[in-house]
Amino acid sequence: MHRYRWAACAAVAAVAALTGCETMKSADGAGALLAAGGTAAKAMSLSDGDVVAMSDQSCAAMDQKNQIAPAGSKYTQRLNQLVRQMPATVNGKPAVYKVYVTQDVNAWAMANGCIRVYSGLMDLMTDDEVRGVLGHEIGHVALGHSKSRMQTAYAASAARALAASAGGVVGQLSQSQAGDLAEKFVNAQFSQAQESAADNYSFDLLTERKLERKGLVTAFEKLAQLSGGASGGSSILSSHPPSSERAAAMRKRLDAATAKK
Repeated sequence: MHRYRWAACAAVAAVAALTGCETMKSADGAGALLAAGGTAAKAMSLSDGDVVAMSDQSCAAMDQKNQIAPAGSKYTQRLNQLVRQMPATVNGKPAVYKVYVTQDVNAWAMANGCIRVYSGLMDLMTDDEVRGVLGHEIGHVALGHSKSRMQTAYAASAARALAASAGGVVGQLSQSQAGDLAEKFVNAQFSQAQESAADNYSFDLLTERKLERKGLVTAFEKLAQLSGGASGGSSILSSHPPSSERAAAMRKRLDAATAKK
């Protein structure tokens, strides 16, 4: 009970952070905030099935909005090659890897197995570094972070209006609602604890599959240089803790593992 209350409060705080300015401008600001609290509580009650359904629709909206690298492109061929040793499923869902053709440096994964990497990131990184980033994103799904992120995105998105009118939690979203939900999901930030846990998940995954782990270190070093020590425009650059600290933590683990040999 206490954990649910804390989670609901966290969702309320997230909604307030995203909508607080407009809410306070309203004459009925207190009522609006209470309504947001009810929405947040409902968001925290979303089942795994609800989250997967929303992820299906959100991923489809993102795919429609972005240019997907065709099967014969150098990006798709490279990605298909480097993920052969990566998980084919995540939490029982088939892992569907695709590339968005854009100069943005980003990657993300949803609870339905939708995994997207941007060509800008692939241009910047080696195969080992891309695997390290993908392992990190897969970790967010496997550890349940992507579910909580979708819950928070739902609480702050236009999708909640559909649920309210239908008297349910989630239904068939319109294109604009699915797009809005997807944008909020992709641009949301994970907590420091979640980022660190996903980093360690990637390190352990690479270790288990006997893949090069140094790429996880150098990937974060490159992100640190790119962001200049400050938050960037994409989710992967707006991490907490900063990329430089994450690189140092992964190097420490790699050094310790090497010393044991």
